[in-house]
Amino acid sequence: MATLLVFEFPSEGPFGGAAAEAYRELAEDISQEPNLIWKVWTESSEKGVAGGVYLFETEDAARAYTEKHAARLTNFGITDIQVREYSVNDPLSVITRGR
Repeated sequence: MATLLVFEFPSEGPFGGAAAEAYRELAEDISQEPNLIWKVWTESSEKGVAGGVYLFETEDAARAYTEKHAARLTNFGITDIQVREYSVNDPLSVITRGR
């Protein structure tokens, strides 16, 4: 079953184009993650947060990535990481172009 992850954590930036430059290599690395369907990068300079929404083919792949990415963020000095995991209802998501 497809699994959706939502990561959010405090961030002072960079945001926008500066983030695109700063995190390009990270994005390329994440794009190679096993069973990753897509990732949407999220940010709000007004709220002081950043993160991402990920769709994985399997729950196991999502959980393995959660451990890997949470450790990576912690190594970057990021704390207060919030991660939410959701099962995807594929039949309904297909109708609404979610898959």
